[in-house]
Amino acid sequence: MQDAVLDRITTEGALRGSNQSGMRAHNERLVLSLVRQHGALAKSDIARMTGLSAQTVSVIMRALEQDGLLQRGEPVRGRIGQPSVPMSLAADGAFFLGLKIGRRSADLVLVDFLGEIRTTRRRFYRYPTPDTVMDFVTASLPGILAQMPEPLRDRISGMGVAMPFQLWNWVDALGAPQGEMDAWRHRDIQAELAAVSGLAVYIQNDATSACGAELVFGRGERPKDFLYFYFGTFIGGGLVLNGQLYLGRTGNAAGVGPMPVPGPDGRMRRLFDSASLSTLAKAMAAAGEPSDAIWENPVVWQVSPAVLTAWIDEAAEGLAAAILSASTLLELEAVIIDGWVPEKVRAEITRKTAAALMRLDLAGITPPDVREGTVGALARSLGAAAIPLSQRYLLDQNAAQRQG
Repeated sequence: MQDAVLDRITTEGALRGSNQSGMRAHNERLVLSLVRQHGALAKSDIARMTGLSAQTVSVIMRALEQDGLLQRGEPVRGRIGQPSVPMSLAADGAFFLGLKIGRRSADLVLVDFLGEIRTTRRRFYRYPTPDTVMDFVTASLPGILAQMPEPLRDRISGMGVAMPFQLWNWVDALGAPQGEMDAWRHRDIQAELAAVSGLAVYIQNDATSACGAELVFGRGERPKDFLYFYFGTFIGGGLVLNGQLYLGRTGNAAGVGPMPVPGPDGRMRRLFDSASLSTLAKAMAAAGEPSDAIWENPVVWQVSPAVLTAWIDEAAEGLAAAILSASTLLELEAVIIDGWVPEKVRAEITRKTAAALMRLDLAGITPPDVREGTVGALARSLGAAAIPLSQRYLLDQNAAQRQG
């Protein structure tokens, strides 16, 4: 079967990986990281920010331009000397595949060097199995390739996968057969995807990946230290410390779902029992409302105001308690809330969470700023694509930089 899949992909446009040689050198990564963080920069800006000589910076930026990763802007004329030429990231410089394996659906996206999604494929299911996911990917790849100009196909630099860890432990919550979910224990999905795509494949926890999307592709000022919450079927999280995504020993750091928080009756419960889409779906079912739309459309929901308001209130109280607990261990600059939810719902959850936090006893705590995420519902897919981007083109953001 795999040979047939490979033959079909080769016929319609092979994924041969990037034609750029290996990993970028340290100083090249430094330059690309600064341009991604600050926007278009001239050579003099780079030299001042890094302490590198003007000649060294000139050589690096010329090489990155020749490789198609940077592009020239319009010259900016000053009062003295030659006009400076700002350099920015080139959208077509590199491409990345991001695969989100969710509990209700899978997404496969093609993302350019700026973080813009060029193509999306999606499949819904009752529960995820390895066969379902592999069938989806092998059926979707040829169509994604066909939409790309052939010269750009060599610039696909890897596939990232965002998925919940230990899917076999979520059988009861998903209503899935144990036997089918146990297949995840024994299948090497990373190797299977690499064989089908011909690319390097990286796997990361789905909520951690969503946090990574906010870090790499998020808009506006990025806090150096923040805790991230993502509303999906269950609620998950991620953690950024000193500007760096913190993965933890097993890659599951800041898995906030099991955090104990007070429920409406005052008894302790897990956060995902208060704040998750599955909790909303149960409330809708109890009220006689169909919940299919909340899984299929993160833009517009059909939920009665009474059910939605009660769910938001309960979620906000749970989030506030979780934030307080986290703040006793970490000096967080901000907490960011995002998810598979409409923007208005996200804004209301954020507003009510901030208010609930301020009602708690904050003695000895400097409360973090509670703010909305800027990536949105597709953060997990974008975060998956950000994994190979970071592996190949970005510097560890803890690396020292001098500001002149």
